Amino acid sequence: ASDLIKFFSVIIKVCVVIPFFCVFLCFVAIMLQIFASHRQFLDTSRYILFAHLLINDTIHIVSSVLTFLTLMGQVKLPLLFCVPLFFVSTGTFQNTTLILAAMSLERYVAIFYPLQCPNSWRSDRVWIIALPLWIISFIFPIIEYFIGKDGQSVDVLSTNMLCKNTVMNSSPIHELYRLFVNVLSFAVVGVIILFTYVRILMETRKMRQDRASVSKAMHTVLLHGFQLLLCLLGFTQPIFITLIGLHTNWLGEDIVFLNFFCFILIPRFLSPLIYGFRDQSLRKHIRNWFLCCSKKEICLFLCRSRLHPFCL
Repeated sequence: ASDLIKFFSVIIKVCVVIPFFCVFLCFVAIMLQIFASHRQFLDTSRYILFAHLLINDTIHIVSSVLTFLTLMGQVKLPLLFCVPLFFVSTGTFQNTTLILAAMSLERYVAIFYPLQCPNSWRSDRVWIIALPLWIISFIFPIIEYFIGKDGQSVDVLSTNMLCKNTVMNSSPIHELYRLFVNVLSFAVVGVIILFTYVRILMETRKMRQDRASVSKAMHTVLLHGFQLLLCLLGFTQPIFITLIGLHTNWLGEDIVFLNFFCFILIPRFLSPLIYGFRDQSLRKHIRNWFLCCSKKEICLFLCRSRLHPFCL
């Protein structure tokens, strides 16, 4: 009976996660399609960096969902498959904060250097900013994986384990390294976002003309701060797991699920959703996309029913 209850519990958890995952993928696909089909977005550094954020968060959620499914099923995979999942999941988690810092700095440059924008921040060269962020974010998990390794050869095909960071890198030095990297990256990004917000706020008080655009930039940076707070929810996982374990009799699988749903899936789902619908230009194109799709569906239905005059 207990095995049957556990089986249905896993099925319910998967049925909760997969719809969220599919909706997120659909929404991201729509926004990326809008970016690719409208030149105004491709010619703006801010939207290019936001597209990087969307791609990064999508990769992170895909790797996290795959890891979640293997943990729910208690499936042990060869090290050859677990290590890339670990690199991708950890690297994209770090990269989110770095891209948010870059987006805040882009608003700072756009306000303070509107006519003398540095070449690296131009839309056709913003990859010079984005590429190092991707490289730096993936260096951290590579260093973490090789810390403390004694050089002994391991059969990556026959060594099976749960694809979990704390299983692959469980020594105290790994935990200390993870804490150091996370605190350092979030502290640096937090300082950058706070600095840009304060400077733009001061500029808003000085300027008499074009206050609207400066105020809009200030609110955008504030939104990046909120997105950073959503990412910071990931740091509350150990505290949350400890409190749940002390005050409840929940199974480990249930705690893992609640932790994944509340601190990984929901924040990554909300971040692009809030930013996408807040932006006026992007919101207009998203609305037009849905209206266009709904009209196509209606016309297709009428044609199939022989009710549309052009289909008669």
